[in-house]
Amino acid sequence: MNIILLSGGSGQRLWPLSNTVRSKQFIPLLSNDKGEQESMVQRVYRQITTVDPSANVVIATGRRQVGTIKHQLGNKVSICIEPCRRDTFPAIALASAFLAGVKNIDPSEPVVVCPVDPYVNSDYFEAVKQLSELAAKGTSNLSLLGIAPTFPSTSYGYIMPESKDTISRVSRFIEKPNEIAATEYIEQGALWNGGVFAYKLSYLLDISRRMLGSADYQTLYDNYADLTKISFDYAVVEKEHNIQCLRFTGQWKDVGSWDAFTEVMDKDAIGNVQMVDCLGSNVINQLDLPVICVGLKDIVVSVGCDGVLVSDKSKSSTIKPYVDKLDPLARFEEKAWGSFTILDIQPESLTIKIILRPGHELNYHSHEHRDEVWTVLSGTGYAIVDDVRQKVKAGDVITLPIGCRHTIHADTELQVVEVQTGAILDADDKIKY
Repeated sequence: MNIILLSGGSGQRLWPLSNTVRSKQFIPLLSNDKGEQESMVQRVYRQITTVDPSANVVIATGRRQVGTIKHQLGNKVSICIEPCRRDTFPAIALASAFLAGVKNIDPSEPVVVCPVDPYVNSDYFEAVKQLSELAAKGTSNLSLLGIAPTFPSTSYGYIMPESKDTISRVSRFIEKPNEIAATEYIEQGALWNGGVFAYKLSYLLDISRRMLGSADYQTLYDNYADLTKISFDYAVVEKEHNIQCLRFTGQWKDVGSWDAFTEVMDKDAIGNVQMVDCLGSNVINQLDLPVICVGLKDIVVSVGCDGVLVSDKSKSSTIKPYVDKLDPLARFEEKAWGSFTILDIQPESLTIKIILRPGHELNYHSHEHRDEVWTVLSGTGYAIVDDVRQKVKAGDVITLPIGCRHTIHADTELQVVEVQTGAILDADDKIKY
């Protein structure tokens, strides 16, 4: 099975644990079979490879999410990087070209496109695998997965199949309706449109050539910023008449707000938390500071590096406009090599805690506008400063003046506090060697 996972989104709705880099799919609040915390992307990848161990998984995402994906999944998946945001059709076209041109997938093979963040059980990916098999037969140009509705939602578009059979031709599509109309559509057999598409790779490559002028990966990548912003639904689905739909009746949840997310958490409290006489409440604390909650009812409390949220659960989906007013700087970010947390911000200094994973290192680089000082808190490894290598351990202090080339390598997990000083403290002030 060839599967493209669309990973986009920003971090407003699950703030403060999500931010401009760390979208909801990367927050480790779910539990796996071993009782360990995992993120939605880790859960989805685990479910896909359980259903199909040989699945060829490609994640289509922006550059800023690459480090987080590598941190959580390592090199298990291929990543197709979008140079900028151009909506779902250009993203899917680029990822399809990536499969053909970089991964050398035969154009006659089927491809399934899914969101990266549905909360589902393994039967969902059994249905996705069946959808791939339907696409391989070629009786329809597009095969869609329709979700059997559990209530008349006004948040989703609907698919109207010609019959209520498990597999049916599609009659039409319906934009997000009001509740009364949604109820009527459901009685007629309408399904939620979960944004899952399957097609033969050649089908999408042909559309790319026709609509974008090319199906070559490098050509699309180089000209990506000039491509028209348009969704896959508008560009492809609504213009295609030969479409079939597979009805899925299992669990499917869009956990895009704290209220919805707490419904799928198996613990009321995560982290250093004490809850006393609380009812229907959830507390998530990702800091070392203790949090005590007394007498809460139907409240969500979320504590992270970027701030603290205390909200009535029913109001938690309304926080986006307030988060938009905040400084967009992400104070916590995962990287392929580890993570960093901003501890303090001053006009001419920035203090960061860096955690390097064993066997990883920073790029060998220099800065033109700032001095740095590294203080090793724990672990062992070595630093290289202007081509001179030295071992490092807890308690060591390394001074890095403007212009010097430097890196640090972790033999064991290495925790370092970095203090930057200078009139210009810019993340882009970096020359790599």
